[in-house]
Amino acid sequence: MTRPPRGAGPAGSPVVPRAFPAAGGLGHHPVLPPGERLRVLLVEDDEGDAFLVGELLAETNSSIDLLVATSLSEARQRMMGVDCVLLDLGLPDAQGLDGLRQVLEMSSGAAVCVLTGRSDEHLGIVAVAEGAQDYLVKGQVDGVLLTRALRYAVERKRADENARRLREVELRQAESARLERGLLPQPLMSTDEVAVHTFYRPGRHAALIGGDFYDVVQTRPDRVDLIVGDVCGHGVDEAALGVELRVAWRALVLAGVPDDEVLPALEQVLMSERRLQEIFATVATARLDLAGNAATVRLAGHPPPLLLSGGKVAPVPAPGGLLLGVRPRRPVAFDLEFDTDDWSLLMYTDGLIEGRVGDGDERLDVPGLTELLSDRDNLAVPLAELPAWLVGRAEQINGGPLADDVAMLLVTRGGGR
Repeated sequence: MTRPPRGAGPAGSPVVPRAFPAAGGLGHHPVLPPGERLRVLLVEDDEGDAFLVGELLAETNSSIDLLVATSLSEARQRMMGVDCVLLDLGLPDAQGLDGLRQVLEMSSGAAVCVLTGRSDEHLGIVAVAEGAQDYLVKGQVDGVLLTRALRYAVERKRADENARRLREVELRQAESARLERGLLPQPLMSTDEVAVHTFYRPGRHAALIGGDFYDVVQTRPDRVDLIVGDVCGHGVDEAALGVELRVAWRALVLAGVPDDEVLPALEQVLMSERRLQEIFATVATARLDLAGNAATVRLAGHPPPLLLSGGKVAPVPAPGGLLLGVRPRRPVAFDLEFDTDDWSLLMYTDGLIEGRVGDGDERLDVPGLTELLSDRDNLAVPLAELPAWLVGRAEQINGGPLADDVAMLLVTRGGGR
């Protein structure tokens, strides 16, 4: 790579190498068929070297648009939309690996290749270890080699980015699976007087797990406690908080804390562990008295359970209560007596009822869910499959997947209807 005098082109003509918008337009090279057009930013303060790089790329019909910056500060301003950065290690405002590190930091998704006059094998190894895709020495590359190096660098960078994104997805999935196991445990019960069917379906929020949770604990032969809850928001923090609340609830129930004190204690956990004061949770609990064929329901800002009994469906008329984490207040207990030994109690999170009905702004809500369960078509659906059937019908009415997560507990006794 023979250089003309600094600041001059062929025959001593002045050179202003700030952009080569038509590089690659001087004819077809038999070795390099035309490919994807690339934008390459050359960071080089020597105008003669910059001119020669443009000529080398033009000779090979490289389909490369070459931009030139003479310093790192200028490169920072011209980085937008660049596929590859070709960097000299001797610049007015950066020298050696320090300049490379700064370019790697500012280059975002662009590949970075070093083009320098320093024929130093050790420096080249260190540069690649720092994150450069290649290390090229001035005078040892021709147009074909330079073009190939740039294209290969861009493809390697894209492959690295794809591998990184895939790894991030795999890590998120593994993390979500661990959190999901914490949010959705196996019911802790031994009785066969009632059956509990669980269900969970994530929403469409970029595969992010939400804070929906449920749990079932039997503390005595004739007593079973159930909870369904929802931490506002989506993501790892919300899911982790949901796990904490579920575990805390199970611990409080197993420890024999009085019923009226369980949710206030759970609210204390929420308020001490949440990362933002705006985060709240809704909760519905039910304590089943199997010997008395009755239940006690408490709601904290959560939609009411639905009772299926005697061929009818109706919301449990428990007081709604306040959200946990807004203004501490003990939820009011509602005593429910079952008329027969054949009943089901459906507890769910609001993701099930927030889907749209038709093209308007109307939501399914509790009346719509009650109507769905009142449809005689569901009588042919086994109780164990009823939660999944409900979600399918809600999605059908919504015209697509539900936006929010859905968690459900269906506890049944006898025939269940």
